Amino acid sequence: MSIGDSRVTEQRNLRSAEIDLASPLEIVDIMNAEDRLVADAVATQREPIARVIGFVETAFRGNGRLFYVGAGTSGRLGILDASECPPTFGSDPDLVQGIIAGGERAVFRSQEGAEDSPAGGAAAIDEKQLGAADVLVGIAASGTTPFVRGALARARERGARTALVACTPVDAAFGDTLDALIVAVAGPEVVTGSTRLKAGTATKMILNMITTGAMIRVGKTYGNLMVDLRATNVKLKDRSERILSALTGASRDEARTLLEASGGSVKTALVMHRLNTDRAGAEQALNAAGGVVRRIAAFGT
Repeated sequence: MSIGDSRVTEQRNLRSAEIDLASPLEIVDIMNAEDRLVADAVATQREPIARVIGFVETAFRGNGRLFYVGAGTSGRLGILDASECPPTFGSDPDLVQGIIAGGERAVFRSQEGAEDSPAGGAAAIDEKQLGAADVLVGIAASGTTPFVRGALARARERGARTALVACTPVDAAFGDTLDALIVAVAGPEVVTGSTRLKAGTATKMILNMITTGAMIRVGKTYGNLMVDLRATNVKLKDRSERILSALTGASRDEARTLLEASGGSVKTALVMHRLNTDRAGAEQALNAAGGVVRRIAAFGT
């Protein structure tokens, strides 16, 4: 039975139509079966996701920023991804930012009416002063959220690159105004319209790819190791020493000394060790290589 909405995220899922009669284990099995559809849906969007990674890499290399904008679950997922970048990659907190309809209070308590204002979305973009060096990724499971559409339109007017992450097909007239459109359709939700479920999972996977991919491209990793983290607490100091020891063969004490001399940067310490140079020499070599360790001749490709 249809509930009169053409958006996939608002359709009833026949496979979960009697979930209210299910046992706890049956609920788990139904949800797990639906979640298995998500990765395949995301895989269909590999090319536009890669395109957005390229946009973000260009932004990062050109002193630009990445912004996410969304309402409700979508906005919270953008803020989550943005907040995880500094501790993971040692990036400046302003490099990746999340904007949510209703402002900071909406992170913790729903502000449902805020998502209905295109003008509110545009105002948020003006407040952040987006420009030609920046990228804005809108997040809207339904693809129709007025706040998000207003933000994307204003960002485009200001010269920023724009993209949308959605989980239901988007009308061509709007899609054509964007630089990239990512639409991962995993089907109706287990609980009709609850886009915190499959749509939320798909969105989280896509945002992971965008920021992780762009950070890798600008040299935040060496192989699959997070070498651009800053040793700012006990856990990160321990991880930094372990990474440096593994890559150089140095003892933990030697790794600790190297890190202190590098100013707490694993990447700088690694280059110092390989080039047998001081911090300034290592930083100069990294700058010349665009921050990518593999581009330094001594490391090979």
